[in-house]
This record gives sequence, structure tokens and C-alpha cells, in this order.
Amino acid sequence: MDLGLKGKRAIVTGGTRGIGRAIVDVLIDEGCDIAFCARNRDEVFETHEALSNSNTKIISGVVDVAQSSPFRNWIVESAEELGGLDILIANASALGVGADEEAWRTSLEVDILGTVRAVEAAQVYLERSNAAAICAISSTASINTAGRVRAYSGAKAALINYISGLSTNLSRKGIRANTVSPGAVYFPGGVWDLRKKNMPEMYDAAIKASPSGRLCRPEEVANAVAFLVSPAASFISGTNIIVDGGSTTRVQF
Repeated sequence: MDLGLKGKRAIVTGGTRGIGRAIVDVLIDEGCDIAFCARNRDEVFETHEALSNSNTKIISGVVDVAQSSPFRNWIVESAEELGGLDILIANASALGVGADEEAWRTSLEVDILGTVRAVEAAQVYLERSNAAAICAISSTASINTAGRVRAYSGAKAALINYISGLSTNLSRKGIRANTVSPGAVYFPGGVWDLRKKNMPEMYDAAIKASPSGRLCRPEEVANAVAFLVSPAASFISGTNIIVDGGSTTRVQF
């Protein structure tokens, strides 16, 4: 199936590692022009270099989504350089696994307000597109407390609610909005890679609990995102797609 993404212009936050990098790769393979950002200068440079032979336009930026003015300016500058904007993907996350005030503050600034800032800065460009789509990366942690309080879980739940509201508010302007919620995702250098090395019991328990017998791969999340932001999903808005190999036991409706 042709997703109809060739020539579309996309911005991806947190685009150098894991899910974000996989999203960038998939969208480039589908023919999108891409602007991506991250905080780590070396990772941004290395990713840009790795993508430099692509047949699409690649724009990168070293920017922190928690810094409102510089981040908003980067969104606007990137949209201008791309010649417009069709797709916005909010992937950056603070990964606030604690429950203290600092974890809540950083989760609010990065996961929630980072997404709000991106949407507000990008909206005027998305309104000019004939195939505009927003996708935010949440998590199955948003619906599963695992018996403890975590800022990450609360922020990801709020993100789903925010995007659902956006879907209602922006649909008449031709902008769709959805979320994708991955389960445990494994990639080198990621959270579950560190747990495999440092907390093998926790890692083994996650594998055992998965009906698929393994953890999710970043590209599997990216494929779901690519579909949702594509014209092939033109009548899907306000939904949350779970990508976890069947680990979530609640009924989706």
C-alpha cells in the first residue's frame, strides 16, 4: 500500500535515538522531507551525517523543547526552510521515572509543554496543508501504574488527553491528531538495554510477561506512526494506537 507520504514535509522532535530516530528513518524512506531536533549536539551531528545521502531534504537542530522561545523559533524556521509543513511528530520525552517534584516539573516541561509549544508554533503551517497530521508518542505506562506513582505515567496520560482534545478542535481546520503508545521498547543504549545490563531480573520479567516473548523494536512503533500521519489514514483522528505485542490486557474501544 502506498501511504502517500512522498513529498510531505515533517518535523520530528527527539529524532536522534530510539523511536524518534526510527520515525525519521521511516519517513525518509517514504519520501518525506524532514526536520529533526534533539538536545545532544554530537548526536544531532552524527544523525545528520548518517542521513546526508538521502534523496530528501534533511534539516537538523540542537534545541531543547523545554526552552520555549528557542524551540518555537526552531519550529517556525524549520517549517519555512521546508517550504511548509504537513506532519508534526512530538516524540521528545524527559523519561521522568521518579515521583519527586523535579521529575514532575521536567515531565511537564518536556512531555506536555514541549508538545504544546510545538503544536502552537506549527499550527499556522499545518493549516495550509491539504494533509496535515499531528502525532504524539505516549506510552502504555499512561494506562498502567504498575503499582507506583511515576511522573512519566502521569505525563503520558495527560498527553493522550491533550491530543484527543486537539483532534476535536483542529479537525475543522483539516488537521488530524493522534497518539501512539508503545510498550517496552528495546534498542542499544535505551532504558531497557540499561535494565538488561543492570537489572536483569526486571528485564527477564518483562520478557516473560510479554505474550510475544520479546520487547518492541523502535521501527515497529515508527511504522504505526507513519501510517497514522499518512493520507492513507485520512479519516483517523483522536485515536491512541497501542504497540506492545499484546501486553496490554484491557479492551480497546
